[in-house]
Order: sequence, then C-alpha cells, then structure tokens
Amino acid sequence: MTPACENLVAVLGPTNTGKTHLAIERMLGHASGMIGLPLRLLAREIYNKVIERIDADQVALITGEEKIKPPSPRYYVCTVEAMPRDVEVAFLAVDEIQLAADFDRGHVFTDRMLHRRGRQETLLLGADTIRPLIESLLPGVNLLQRPRLSALRYSGQTKLTRLPRRAAIVAFSANEVYAIAELVRRQRGGTAVVLGALSPRTRNAQVDLYQAGEVDYLVATDAIGMGLNLDIDHVAFAADRKFDGHQFRTLSAAEISQIAGRAGRHLRDGTFGVTGRVEPFAQEVVERLEGHRFEPLKMLQWRNSNLDFASLDALKASLAVTPTQPGLTRAPIADDERALDIVCRDADLRDMSSARANVACLWEVCQIPDYRKIAPANHAELIATIFGYLQTEGRIPDDWFARQVAYADRTDGDIDTLSNRIAHVRTWTFVANRPDWLDDPAHWQGQTREIEDRLSDALHACLAQRFVDRRTSVLLRRLRDNVDLELEIEHGDVRVEGQHVGHLRGFHFAPDAAAGSTHGKTLRAAALKGLAAEYSSRATRLAEAADKEIGLGDQGELTWAGETVARLVPADDALVPRIALIADDQLQGPDRNRIQERLDRWIAGHIGEVLAPLLGLRTIQTDNGLLRGIAFRLVECFGFLPRHRVSDEMRQLDQEARGVLRRIGVRFGAHTIFIPALLKPAATRVIRLLWALRHGGLTAELLENLPQPSVQGLMSVAVDDAVPKGYYAAIGYRICARRAVRVDMLERLADAVRPLIAWKPAENGAAAPEGALGKGRFVVTAAMMSLVGCSGESFAEVLKSIGFRRDGSALLAATGDTAASEPAAGDASAAANGNAPAAGAPAPEAPDNPKADAADSPRNTPGGSTAILGVWRVRVARPKRPRAAADKKGETPREQRSAPARARKKWPRKTDRQLHGRDHSGAAKRPDRKPGTPDPLSPFAALAELKRELEDAGKSGRKR
Repeated sequence: MTPACENLVAVLGPTNTGKTHLAIERMLGHASGMIGLPLRLLAREIYNKVIERIDADQVALITGEEKIKPPSPRYYVCTVEAMPRDVEVAFLAVDEIQLAADFDRGHVFTDRMLHRRGRQETLLLGADTIRPLIESLLPGVNLLQRPRLSALRYSGQTKLTRLPRRAAIVAFSANEVYAIAELVRRQRGGTAVVLGALSPRTRNAQVDLYQAGEVDYLVATDAIGMGLNLDIDHVAFAADRKFDGHQFRTLSAAEISQIAGRAGRHLRDGTFGVTGRVEPFAQEVVERLEGHRFEPLKMLQWRNSNLDFASLDALKASLAVTPTQPGLTRAPIADDERALDIVCRDADLRDMSSARANVACLWEVCQIPDYRKIAPANHAELIATIFGYLQTEGRIPDDWFARQVAYADRTDGDIDTLSNRIAHVRTWTFVANRPDWLDDPAHWQGQTREIEDRLSDALHACLAQRFVDRRTSVLLRRLRDNVDLELEIEHGDVRVEGQHVGHLRGFHFAPDAAAGSTHGKTLRAAALKGLAAEYSSRATRLAEAADKEIGLGDQGELTWAGETVARLVPADDALVPRIALIADDQLQGPDRNRIQERLDRWIAGHIGEVLAPLLGLRTIQTDNGLLRGIAFRLVECFGFLPRHRVSDEMRQLDQEARGVLRRIGVRFGAHTIFIPALLKPAATRVIRLLWALRHGGLTAELLENLPQPSVQGLMSVAVDDAVPKGYYAAIGYRICARRAVRVDMLERLADAVRPLIAWKPAENGAAAPEGALGKGRFVVTAAMMSLVGCSGESFAEVLKSIGFRRDGSALLAATGDTAASEPAAGDASAAANGNAPAAGAPAPEAPDNPKADAADSPRNTPGGSTAILGVWRVRVARPKRPRAAADKKGETPREQRSAPARARKKWPRKTDRQLHGRDHSGAAKRPDRKPGTPDPLSPFAALAELKRELEDAGKSGRKR
C-alpha cells in the first residue's frame, strides 16, 4: 500500500537546477536524514560535501561495496539499492527518480518512490518527464518546478581534435572510450576517463585529475549524466547509440539532455554537440534539448517488494506478480532472478532451501551483483557455492574466502587485466560487508578494501600513463595560468622547464621527434610562447649583421649564423628574385620587417656583385638600337649568346659600339658572344639558381639535375639527358654532340687551330708550328685536347661541331709512338671519361705515294705526335648549284621527263683518263690492255684465271 503523501514534494526540472544542493540543505536542516543517489561515485561526492559541514562521526556512507558507518550516525548517504530498510529518519530524498523507467534498475527506484518516506519530509528529485506518472501514482504530491540556472546551447559538429578545453566526450563502450582517449592524448596532451565499470576509487582519481586541471578533457560513458558535478563547459557526443542490456538503440532526446546537461555549472552557460562520425542532431531535437521539452514517460518498471519466503515456489510466484496500478509494468528478469532460477535447478540446493529462513538466505545471496559479467551460469555457480557454505557450515570458510581474494591480489598487468581483478575483488568486498556471512567480517572488509584500493590505484596509474602526457599537461597548465616559462636555448636545442621540446633553426621552431607524434601542437605552443623574446633578439642581431655573416646556399636558401632563415622565390624579373622568410607566425611586426629589409638588401648586393657585368648591360647608355638589342639578348641569355643568332646585327655593329660592350666585359668570340667574368664559380652558382627560378622554381627534383661544372673546374662534361639543354647555355657551356664544352675553352681551341690552318711553308725552311701540315690542314695535338678536357672521338665531335672536318684525301701512318696519341698528363677529365684512344690502337695506313707532300708524313709532324684522329681542315659549305631547265643539247628538262625516258637515257662512257688515270691519292694507272680483252683487275678475270688453273691441274693428273 502506498504511504500517504503528506510532506511529499517532487522537485522536478532539467540538469543544473540545484535539486541535489536543495536536498542536502533540507537534510541537514533536520535532526536525521537519508539521501539515495544513483551512483556510488555521486554518493562519495555528496558524502565528502556533508562531512565538510558537520562532524564525520554523524554521517554514514553506505553503498554495495563500501560502508562507512559510525556507531550512531544521524545522516545516511547511500546508493538507492543500498538504502537501509530498518532505519527511520526525519528526512528522506531519492535523486534521479526518472530512472524508475530503466529496464535494469528501474524497479528499485519505483519501490523507493512508492514506499520510502521520511517522518517529516520526503523529496523526490528528477526530470520533468516523470511528472504525469508521479501525479497519477502519488495523488496529492506537491510538485515544485525548478528552471535551469544557465543556458544550454547546441554548437553543431566539431572535429575531435578541435574540441574546446574543459570538454567531456561521451561514448557508450569501453573500447570506444579508450580509442577516443588515445586520440585526445596524442593531439591535446591527455584526458581522464570515467566508466561505470571502474571502481569508485579509480573513478574518483580520474575525476580529480580532470577537476584539478591536469587535463582539459574527459572521455566517459553516460555515467557522468547522473548528477556528477564537474567543471564541464562542453559535452560532445561521439556516439548516439547504446546497448541497454537488451538491444542497441538510439538515445532518446531526454537521455541526450540528461548527459548534455552536465555542460555548464551554476550560472555558467554550457554547450553540447557531436563529434567523430555522429551525424548532427536534427533541428527538432535541438529545439527540444535547448528548451528542455521532452515526451513524458509512459511507464515505470515495477517488481513486487512484498516477497513470500515460505518456499522457493512461493518466492518465485511473488516475484512474478504483476502491478495493478496504471503506469506500472512488470520489470524484465534481473540478474538476481536469473541466478535464482539457475540455482533452483539443483535438487540438493532445493532441499537445503525448503525452510523459510533458508529461502530468505538464498534470495539474499542472489543479491550479490554480477560485477564480473562473465556468464549467468558462472555467476549462479558462485551463488550456489556461497549458499552451500552458509547452509552446511553457517559461515563462509576463511581459507576458501582467502584463496578467492588472493587470486585478485596482484597489481601487474594492463588496463583490462586490472579491471577484471577489481571486478572480482568487488564481489568479495560486497560479501565481506554482510555481517553474518564471515567469522570476522571487519577483518575481511579491511582486507578486500585494501586490495581494491591497491588495484584501483594501479589502474588509475595505468590509465594516466596511457592517456595522460604529464609533460604536456604541465606546460598547458602553466600556459593557461600565464606563468613565465623557463626557457633555455643551447646550440639550437630548446628546453622548457628543463624538458627538451625541440630545436630552433633560425626563426623556425621544430618539435622533436617524440613531440611531433605525441605532443605536437601542445609543445609547439608552449615553446613558441617562451620564444617570443628570443625571436626579437635574433631579429635585432640579423638586422645589424655584416654581409659576410649571410650566405646563399646551393638550394636557394639564405643562411645566417649557420641556420636557414629564408629562401629565394620566383619574381617577374629573373635577375631580381624575391625573398620568402622561413619563420614562425610569432615573428611579426617591426622585427619581421627589419629582417625582410636586411635580406632584400643583401641579395640585391650579392647579385649586383657577382653579376655586375650582366646588370651593367641593363643600364647601358646608348642611342644605338643594335647595341641595345644585343645587350638585351645577352641579359636574357644570362651573358652567353651564340654568335650565329645575331650574325646580321654583328656585321652592322661598328667598332665604337663594340668597344662599349667590351668595356662592360663582353668578349666577341668566333662562336659565342659572352662575358668571361660570369664563368667564375660564384657567378655560376647564382645563375644556376636564377635559371631554376625562371624554369619551375627551386624544387628538389629540378635542382638535383642541374650540375655545376664551372664550380668543379671542369672544361667539359658529358651531356646528361636529364638536364635541360637550355641550362648548359645559361651557365656558359656549348653542347657539342654528346659533350658540353665551356665557351671560353672552345674559343681558345679555335684560337689555337687558326694559326695552324693559316701556316704555309717558309722559303727559308723555318720549322712548322706543332700540328700544322700546310694547305689548310692540321693534326690534333695534346695541347688542343687539354683545352677542352676530352680526347678521342669525343674531341673529334667537338671539332666537327665548331666547323672542322676530317680530310679523307690524306691519311697519316702510325709511328708506334702511342704515348704521343694520348691526352696530356694533366687531362684528368679525358682519362676519367674514357675518351682517350686506347694504347696500341691501329693507325690509318700511310699513303704509298713516294712523291707525296713531305708535310703529310707523321714523321715530319711537329712534335712527333701520332695523329690517330686523322688530318683536319675547315669544313666549307658548298652552295647548291641550281639545276638548268634543259641541257645544252636542247633535250627535255630532267624534271619533265617521264620515268621510262630517263631509264632509256644513254650516258657517255668514261674516258681512258677517267678509267686509267691516277686517282686523287697519287696511285698508279690501271695497266693497258688490248681491245676486247677483259680487265685484268676485275673479279671476273680472277675467276677465269682460277678456272684455267684447275683445268690444267686436272689434265696433268689424268696424264699421270
């Protein structure tokens, strides 16, 4: 029968309305009181608040596994399930009464709502959704509506890594909680975790970790939705579906509101939203959440509390009773009923529990919670064992109990292992708190509590080690409190508060490898805040630095004090590149401007120094359009212009105009118009970078394929197909077949060959220059090959490319002096490239004409060198003779003849002089022969002679 509703008040409203605070104040205003709370963690929190105001000897804490009970307590703080039935108090309150609709625990809240009363005052605290059912089940109840003290606003969807500080992330399974916590640790330094499966001590430690500000994030299940008062500003739902013990289902709007309501404290507003893969809430749901308007509860769970212990069947029948009042429904079978059904299948146990006291004892044993969550059969087996001991021995044997407790008395292992051990020891803690089940329950209560505390501390340490980065947490806390960080920089290594956090390179801070993977942005923010003063100091030193302290690297980087501070970037003017600073965003304002201006001045001065002649061509003062055009083209080609491109202009350029260019440093070569000063290594380095900036930028792929032969002192290099052909021309090299030769060396080669071509034998018999043969011919010398750094056919290709050819009418005989045919000893590049002729290679046969010019003989070649490359002369381009429209005989022009007519054309026979005269080499004429006889030098004459010899040999054999 439901007690009278006198002095019964239902205080209803959303979260953060001060309902629990009101209950505490009202309880302490009475001589005695009791408050039932939905969570052990919340019960511990309220207990601590109460003993701060009154003597701890007057307050009892009673939960399933924890009992702190002074001899004569006035006030009881309990979980709803553990509220003593034999204690009467003046004031009684039940919190979160809307949980009466919960499938698993609802019937307990319904029982307390219907049957527990304080002598003077009773408060029912809960959400407004239970209002209609309270009004129908408790007629005459006083209803008190309390509004929320702060606003709750929806903030939409936010990435997990961008959640604001002091946020709680909600998921509904341990695996999800741990996965999210790991991600938050990597990105934001650390997080606390709160799960219903944790022991109260572990959860208290994790909550304290969050409340103390050591971490700014909390990853939890919906356990935080039941009245926990935490400093949460934002609640993010990483899941909106949960397993309620029977099925997976989507959270109702009221359940979302209960959890989201943890955001905001007292008068401080809060926000909620979604994160991860959760779709944003529908607009209708958001409006209901922000307005706290939800569908009222339709049914409360109920189970008969007036049980009949006359027999097992009577007990089961009383449990199966259905409610008669509207708004109540029979609760699903709970763990205790399920265990009772399994135990009753054992005939021996049924015989033991035939008496009323035994039935009551069995039902009490069935109340042991299934903390282990292994399987119903395993839990029922444990209950059967304990009940068997109680019936046969009257107590649980100490040795058996000690063995069970010892299984859990180990603090090694990972999170899951420690959690399982805590679940086991919580079972024995619950058993030890039964006053008549053990010989010395106080001893075992202390023993199990000590083991659970050790395991809880180990689990908390394991959770903190896995999900909290202490170093980052310390830095974050000091940053948040605006505490000046102790910064040390030594050889670029940055230490903050004695901890190495990265390396400072110029004006860019790079976190260390560990920070990049686990701390990242947190450590970067901590270090950069302390580096502001260092940046300003470095900016001042760089702005006042001398030119020699700044350098330009081969990758286009500008260095200062050995560190990269900027790099070249393309600009509209190829000779005036821009400077891009490599600096963190913290370098701003005047400091950044001073550095930019100093580096701009330095690069302009450096380019102006090493490329002075090239820049001088830009400012040339002349009215001569041809001169300005050639100067412009030289600038466009970085100072190296092939002469044939401006041959017409050069012919029209007078000596006075040429003198203007010569004074700037331009040289007019036979093949190239160039500036020799730009072949120096310093100029080549700059031109290489400027050319790359014009053709794609300073990318690593491009720069690694751009060699610097001038810097290496090479006169020529083999042409690399991976190198753009225009690059060789830009740095002063001309491609000659498969070799690129420096233009000044190519001009020196032309200068060396020119006197040999012009030499003629003197009447007084003066010695010929080395290599000169007369008649415009010459042979290759070692000095020539040394100029361009190659030999053999590579050198021959170079000669061909600059206008020479082999003279096929004059071949030199080898003298055996192979050493003279090899490149000079100093020609290291030729030997390295393998282009030197092999020792002992066969030389061309010498002409056998005794009257040949003495100058053709290698024995008379100046220097005695072996000209295995042959004789060379200038290649003369022969103009094509225009074909006549018709021949002298008046025949039809060739192009007008038909193919058959051309085939029938009879060409005149060769003359005797053509057939028998000497050839161009001076060889003897063919021997005279009688008319009608075959040519004795033809192959047919040789075959006829062989045939006659064979026939004569055959005749001689037959005669023998």
